[in-house]
Amino acid sequence: MEKITQIIGGLTGITEWIMLFLIIGGGLFLVVSSKLLPYRFIKHAIEVVAGKYDKASDSGEVSHFQALASVVAATVGLGNISGVAIAIYYGGPGVVFWMWLTAIIGGCIKFYSAGLSILFRSKDAEGNVQGGPMYYMVNGLGKYGKPLAVFFSLAGLVAVLPAFTVNQFTQSVITVVNPNAYLDIGEFNWKLIIGIVLVIATSMVIYGGLKKIVRVASALVPFMVALYILAALVIMFTNVDQILPSFQQIFAEAFNFNTAVQGGFWGLVILGVRRAVFSNESGIGTAPMYHGQSKTNEPIQEGLVAMLGPFIDTLIVCTITALIIIISGTYLEAEHNGIVMTLHAFDKLLFGFGDELLLLLVVVFAISTLFTYSYYGTKCLTFLAGRKIGSYYNTIYIFSIIFAAIASLELVIGLIDLSFALMAIPNMIAVLWLSPHINKAMKAYFSKVK
Repeated sequence: MEKITQIIGGLTGITEWIMLFLIIGGGLFLVVSSKLLPYRFIKHAIEVVAGKYDKASDSGEVSHFQALASVVAATVGLGNISGVAIAIYYGGPGVVFWMWLTAIIGGCIKFYSAGLSILFRSKDAEGNVQGGPMYYMVNGLGKYGKPLAVFFSLAGLVAVLPAFTVNQFTQSVITVVNPNAYLDIGEFNWKLIIGIVLVIATSMVIYGGLKKIVRVASALVPFMVALYILAALVIMFTNVDQILPSFQQIFAEAFNFNTAVQGGFWGLVILGVRRAVFSNESGIGTAPMYHGQSKTNEPIQEGLVAMLGPFIDTLIVCTITALIIIISGTYLEAEHNGIVMTLHAFDKLLFGFGDELLLLLVVVFAISTLFTYSYYGTKCLTFLAGRKIGSYYNTIYIFSIIFAAIASLELVIGLIDLSFALMAIPNMIAVLWLSPHINKAMKAYFSKVK
């Protein structure tokens, strides 16, 4: 395991620079290319999500709200709770600023990628609508599209395995519940048992298909986000004098050129980009798989809906987590990392029972993420091998839960960072290449809306 972790770390060190250039550099190009128009239609995006412009005659499988809820269910999860903690643990409070910047740029990337997933979607042999990066690569890039789509899908098979979610869920249960106090059978065996329970719970939903997944996600997401924000507001209200100093600390340390982070200042920036990309998945190409199934014929509408994802995920939920960690001071305690750091922060600031409340939220976050991620992998394998073979991905997905429950945090983080970087490279190349199509559609649509 240690040797594998070292190899993955070395490969990630190479690919993350390419990812940084494509997501930040490419994202800035898209922001300029769009002339900031998507950011000026946030209100219209909310109206689209609310169903104001829905048409029964449009093609697709799920509503705008269901697509957004499924994407948010996949992204607003343990990445926001433990991913932020990991970022602050390694980079300090300043890393949060670079997460914000990546999320703002990422909103524009998602606008373009989700729009392309509608613009270039097609129907399979059974007559079902299929959209997502692999389809706008094949249908939009000609002879160059198929190799990029295959590369993207192969990386996606590994990237969307539930490694991080299951690993951190298992760790939080063992930390809070401490099951060995009731039955001492060893931590490894308890992790194995928790993994088996997750296998059973996940199987009951993901074998029901896309519509069952989005129904469950649509029900869970509003509840879990609302409860998390409510708990955070209680903490903020009781520590209101610490909020402004925490923001000041974030801004001050964001430009600390003498930072002790490995790689110096640019190491800090990369850390922020990596954790933001893991949190909201901008540029990775996972979200367009859901948005490509939306019931709409307007690419710009779905682009605007997708753009809301990074704002909800990173600018709101991740910021809340970061403030709680900074106010509590748990990031200064070297022995705490990942979900354990956030659990201690909640316990410290929420009258001694915050860790139990957070565990409840972790359960909901983890389960909803497990449900939605399975769809991404199925879509990748279906593209590579057809619908009949693609359905077997759920079996691979289910058994990987057991491995994820017992693996080390370092191995899990390295594996996901590498896979996400490998997905981002072909996806961002395709999005940048095809962006003029969205610019043309955007000009026509916004003129009509005005």
